[in-house]
Amino acid sequence: MDSNEVRKKFLRFFEDKKHNIISSASLIPENDSSLLFTNSGMFPLVPYFLGEKHPAGQRIVNFQKCFRTEDIDSIGDNRHNTFFEMLGNWSFGDYFKKEQLNWWYEFLIEELKINPSQLYQTVYAGDGQVGKDEESVGVLKEIFKKYGIKAEEGPETLIKGEIGPGREIDFNNEKIFAYRDKNWWQRGEAVGELGGPDSETFYDTGKKHNLKFGKYCHINCDCGRFIEIGNSVFIQYQKTEDGWRELESKNVDFGGGLERITMMVQNKNNVFETDLFYRIIQKIEELSGKKYFNNQKAFEIIADHFKAVVFIMADDKGLFPSNVGQGYVIRRLIRRAIRYAQEIGINQDDWFKDIVWLIKEMYQNIYPELEKNFDFIIREILREEQRFIKTLAKGLKEFEKISDRKEISGFEAFDLYQTYGFPFELIKELSKEREIKIDEKGFNLEFKKHQELSRTASAGLFKGGLVDLSGKTVKLHTATHLLLAALREVLGNHVFQKGSNITTERLRFDFSHNEKLSENELKKIESLINEKIKEDLIVTAEEMDLEEAKQKGILGVFENKYKTKVKVYTTGKDGYIFSREICGGPHAARTSELKEFKILKEEAVAKGIRRIKADIYI
Repeated sequence: MDSNEVRKKFLRFFEDKKHNIISSASLIPENDSSLLFTNSGMFPLVPYFLGEKHPAGQRIVNFQKCFRTEDIDSIGDNRHNTFFEMLGNWSFGDYFKKEQLNWWYEFLIEELKINPSQLYQTVYAGDGQVGKDEESVGVLKEIFKKYGIKAEEGPETLIKGEIGPGREIDFNNEKIFAYRDKNWWQRGEAVGELGGPDSETFYDTGKKHNLKFGKYCHINCDCGRFIEIGNSVFIQYQKTEDGWRELESKNVDFGGGLERITMMVQNKNNVFETDLFYRIIQKIEELSGKKYFNNQKAFEIIADHFKAVVFIMADDKGLFPSNVGQGYVIRRLIRRAIRYAQEIGINQDDWFKDIVWLIKEMYQNIYPELEKNFDFIIREILREEQRFIKTLAKGLKEFEKISDRKEISGFEAFDLYQTYGFPFELIKELSKEREIKIDEKGFNLEFKKHQELSRTASAGLFKGGLVDLSGKTVKLHTATHLLLAALREVLGNHVFQKGSNITTERLRFDFSHNEKLSENELKKIESLINEKIKEDLIVTAEEMDLEEAKQKGILGVFENKYKTKVKVYTTGKDGYIFSREICGGPHAARTSELKEFKILKEEAVAKGIRRIKADIYI
């Protein structure tokens, strides 16, 4: 059974249980600026656990694109990926523990044909405020009994220490294990926040225990024998000033990694040996002339990081390598993959194109944005590779000069970073490989000093919006919609709005693009907008569900201002659409009201962000 079939089976199974299928949300969070990437299937659904009604109903199911920066350094074991797909099902005040746990095991055993003797489960052990999750224990014992498995509870030493069982576990009979902190979820510490016990499912790969991880193996052991394949979170409490109160309406949040579930189904011991990765691994073998099993860490980093980069950059947000935010993560992934590629002898020109093309081919039927943004992705990775090759050569040369000592000072590390553009993560990685200590605290102090002295144009992007609602500013607002549509038509679909500001004197519009616009490009953009003004296109507004707007590919920068319903402004005539955006308004009624559009200035704002100032003559 391949990974596509696992996806389909999961959706069909829960659709038969009266769940509605929803599409994957963006990898780039739209409602939380504190988070760089969507890191779970649950993240986009938080408002519905807080009481907001989901337009798809109380039971929903999907698979969600996810990325976790905290797992970058974990790539190279048998179970972690930075980018992964999360299979998820949710209940908003409908079914609860009995249904969830029974359905999940039914799916694993009857749909995926997993041997139930290889499955294990954790539950919440309880503390002074909330008791042990005996309800889940009872349900699980009945489930195991149904499939002919004796299920005893594991040693209580795990509850207290959570670092090891203190004795050898009888994995033939002990199937249910209680933990405290590991099996409690809560959204935050403030009064009113939600929380509840969770119950994780583990799969026994049969891998031999490595004593370096402790005398006795247990299901949370880092030796890799047991792999967590899914987690059912039971959101049944709300925080009060003196503890937790039980909610009347209880929720279920389930998430399981497709990569790990596929590994289990295909009877592999490593996610990189599944059909989600093995074609990429084969291509790296071809490019390097080396064998995967002799160079596992390098192969897995290259495969993982390029898949993550492709999905982040394909996500219709116009992201590319830079020194800030999500762009910095893209840069870090590309540069780390390139360094490991060089280690295994890959140095052909544009070698990564084959890997990016392969990832596109593997996923484009499920995620069409990969095909749509393919040229943009290739172009930006090539630019980043060319920059990094120069940086790497200079930085390595300087690093070698100080690599014979036992410790690198914070000043020396910062000099490598500042003078030679050498990424600090790479300095740390090289130092670790050579067993050199690095003064990270000293580096951070030097970095802070540098920040305080620096005055950069990229210190922050304005939030944008209308300064007033006079007649001209309303028309200039419509002009920004025409400008974005024209920019995307002339430059490409990688262009997205990054901010805007409108006064009675001009509009200011920031957008994603990596190069200075040529005179010819500016002329084309201006002419196209004036052409649409002369065509007297009609500007209409309609209200629709946010989910529907996203599925239709309607552009929108300020989704975090909106709830379930959004206003969509369309500029066109007689079935022709030139511009369509989610927007709060207001706008001109017809483009002819703008009379004439003129670009005043085009300039850089920050790496990868350009700015146009323009005006209309009414």
